[in-house]
Amino acid sequence: MASNNLKLQFEVPGRFRMISLVLMLIGALALIIGLLVYGTGENANRFWGPLLYNSLYFLMICNSSMFFICATTLAMGGWQTTFRRVPEAISSVVPYLGGFAFIVLMIIVFGGGKNWHLYEWTNSAAVAESRELKGKQAFLNPTFFTIWTILIIGIWSILGYKMRQLSYRLDKEGPLTIEAGRKFVFTNTVWASLFMVWFVLSVMSTAPWLWLMSIDAKWYSTMYSWYTFASTFVAGCALITLFFVYLKNIGYLELSNKEHLHNMGLFMFAFSIFWTYLWFDQFMLIWYANIPEETIYFQQRFHGVYAPIFWLNLVINFLAPFLIFMRRSTKRNYTIVAVMAALLLFGHWLDFYQMVMPSLFPNEVHLGFLDFGLALGFLGLIMFIAGRTLSRHSMIPKYDPFLKESIIHHT
Repeated sequence: MASNNLKLQFEVPGRFRMISLVLMLIGALALIIGLLVYGTGENANRFWGPLLYNSLYFLMICNSSMFFICATTLAMGGWQTTFRRVPEAISSVVPYLGGFAFIVLMIIVFGGGKNWHLYEWTNSAAVAESRELKGKQAFLNPTFFTIWTILIIGIWSILGYKMRQLSYRLDKEGPLTIEAGRKFVFTNTVWASLFMVWFVLSVMSTAPWLWLMSIDAKWYSTMYSWYTFASTFVAGCALITLFFVYLKNIGYLELSNKEHLHNMGLFMFAFSIFWTYLWFDQFMLIWYANIPEETIYFQQRFHGVYAPIFWLNLVINFLAPFLIFMRRSTKRNYTIVAVMAALLLFGHWLDFYQMVMPSLFPNEVHLGFLDFGLALGFLGLIMFIAGRTLSRHSMIPKYDPFLKESIIHHT
């Protein structure tokens, strides 16, 4: 049972709030300036491209926090319980980012004019001339895209809300009897299972196909969705870790320690290797087959102006975590883990950049204030909402049946 001396109520530090507001202001300025300069006309994709990959990246890494909770719940893992409120708080951002991303997607799908189309399949003239686009019209059409996007984001939000409410309800109910504890575990497991099923049907299959891969509508990869999942889950674990380390540094999460930090380092290490496995398989199979319809995707990235970003992506997201997290001691060092988490968060953001922008601008790299400004704005929004959520509930789920297991956790 948690001690009465623990700091259970989070008070948002003034500096934390100020930084989040400044970051959101930078994001708002980038949004306004980008809209005024590039919002319409032939260069519209210079604005809508960065807005698309930024909104989807941060939406999906926040949603991966709920995946982290549900995956460990189904595994009957209790080690994460002492800091469970951190991924819960991050996942509370999903409805806000989901709403924003939905608006962006709808404008891109329905707002394209004669001069610009981010998704080629929204251009009726291009569809009429392409056998490949005609063959995919059953699912690459505005109606299907809209309905499925609403279902994806809506059900993420509803199931995530339900999982958080089950956890918060324990704070009000007090100590559980053995029977009540069993009932809670069963109910929690059922809802976690529902979330996982929908997560598989969306993140691990349809969502990346519709939102990202359909930018290159004539190209496809059966590994694309798993690749996207691995990228966002590593980044999601990195975001959880950064909050974890920050809260420890200012005196919260007293029951969490290097044992829990070590496990988060293991997650980032393991899924960085998994991401690399998918990266290599997707690249190697397409390179080896050497079929023009498939190689066009990597031609734009492997050669030419995007080659430095292509290789930097591999160095940051594979080589760095592989070399650093290989040692046990580094996974238990708060400074090293925090730096690596920040690097991975940036690295997979760069991965999303090179998943989108080379398809829109194959011969020129646009990576400047608009891209970084929007990213900082989303980070500020995550900090603001997650911090507010943390302040509304106990920092530690003190009546959770798995709390004792988490307190005595040892790796």
